[in-house]
Amino acid sequence: MRIALLTESAFPTARSAEGGWCDRLTRGLPEHQFELYALGATRRDPVPEPLPARLVALRHSGSGGGLLGRQAGARLGGGLHGPRRRRALAAYRALVGALVEPGGADGFGPALYALAESARGGGLPALLRSGAALDTVEAAWRTPGARGTVGPGSVGEPLVRDALVAVDLLERCLRPLSAPWYGPDGLASADVCHAVDGGLAVLPGLLARHEHGIPLIITEHSLHLRERARGYRTAPYRWPVRALLLAFFRLLAREGYRQAGLITPGSAYDRRWQIHCGADPAAIRVVYEGTGTADRPAAGAEPPVPTLAWSGPIAPYGGLGTMLRAFAELRRQLPEAVLRIHGEIPPGAARYAEGCRELARLVAPQHPGAVVFEDASAQPGAVHRQAGVLVFSGANGAPPRQLAEAMLSGRPVVATDVGAAREVVGPTGLLVPAEDPRALAAACAALLADPERRSRLGNAGRLRAQELYAVEPAATAFRSLYLELVSGWPGPAAVRPDTVAAARQPFGRPADYWVAAGAAPARAREAVPVEAGAG
Repeated sequence: MRIALLTESAFPTARSAEGGWCDRLTRGLPEHQFELYALGATRRDPVPEPLPARLVALRHSGSGGGLLGRQAGARLGGGLHGPRRRRALAAYRALVGALVEPGGADGFGPALYALAESARGGGLPALLRSGAALDTVEAAWRTPGARGTVGPGSVGEPLVRDALVAVDLLERCLRPLSAPWYGPDGLASADVCHAVDGGLAVLPGLLARHEHGIPLIITEHSLHLRERARGYRTAPYRWPVRALLLAFFRLLAREGYRQAGLITPGSAYDRRWQIHCGADPAAIRVVYEGTGTADRPAAGAEPPVPTLAWSGPIAPYGGLGTMLRAFAELRRQLPEAVLRIHGEIPPGAARYAEGCRELARLVAPQHPGAVVFEDASAQPGAVHRQAGVLVFSGANGAPPRQLAEAMLSGRPVVATDVGAAREVVGPTGLLVPAEDPRALAAACAALLADPERRSRLGNAGRLRAQELYAVEPAATAFRSLYLELVSGWPGPAAVRPDTVAAARQPFGRPADYWVAAGAAPARAREAVPVEAGAG
């Protein structure tokens, strides 16, 4: 079987989370052929070496900054003229209307596909950066009741600069419509399109589904829409621009969920989010993200002094302030305790990070070594080895994979009872309410004071993480899901009989078509030969 992996990143490597997952998937399913389509990749990007045996092609978008780079729109160049231009502008007006007009959401899908059809032959990026596109956005914002506006003279009233920013960002979001991947040698020849981690990577899969009848599967290890919403809280855009972009990603997620044959979240918690965003519960299969660290040895002996290791983003939602307040209370019981802090400072959080450093100095003014800020580039495994208890106190919850890798160290985990923590940690760790320093201090003190309990919970957590997050169960799950998706799909001949994929796709007709009594010889002559080595 030919699987087209769609990613929003540059060429994945084993050093990135997304790339490492693609690498493990392709190596775990040697019976299939994989092609990787990376929206952000260019000819200059390093290609991972060695390539997995069944990853037969890496598709990029050309030179420059990739399809999503700042200069890609100019590189795609050209322009639309005559009837094509008029059709494209009509589709763009309908698309923007779906984003800002009350009750217009149902027009998003048809407008998106109409705009994609007008992109064939090039010229769409230039149109989407033109004065006509600017006029379209401004006119849509003037519609009575338009989303993102709260009335003239108010803080949310769109300005000309807002329209300029919105047009630029929306053009970049729609750039995958102009990718050179939709011909007979590209996505049209795939048996399945597999979009990894949602977002803009879903767009090529939607077009392949609409134009060629290729089934689509979406895998989300962290919900792209949720992360976008969190990121736009501190984005340097005014509210009208943020509202427009959030509407785009919300409707793109809804359209992806509607058109996907299968959806595979990384946790049952994310499954509930997807259902809330419009996914069909019958199409969802939870597949835990396999990690290559499942077979690594445990962290080994604990440090000689009672030590906590905190991990997370050093930002208000990361919970470091809560951890420092809890540690101040903990030191009243265990004055020799040490706290090691490991995390990156997200954009816009520098002031918060400085406040945390000042708070850390106040926690133990006579013992400057009681709170240690680790190098952000330090490997998590090295941090785990230097602690007896691992702590995650974020108000948003730690990512499931981060929790699993901590559990694989054999150290007990204390985490806030938020997100997927209860599902991942289960009975092998301690869960506390978010933003409750007293409860967090009590949980940490209980573990630091009981070596036997630490050992028991650490070993149980390691076994649980190995069971849930080993690579083999994930590969086995996708082996079954690919077959389930293709076997239940009507095939291009039924969806779009005039396409190249209808003629070439091996699974375009159900198996019983070829083995029906008395018809097999004649029908066998109709079969299109499959390329050598195809699954």
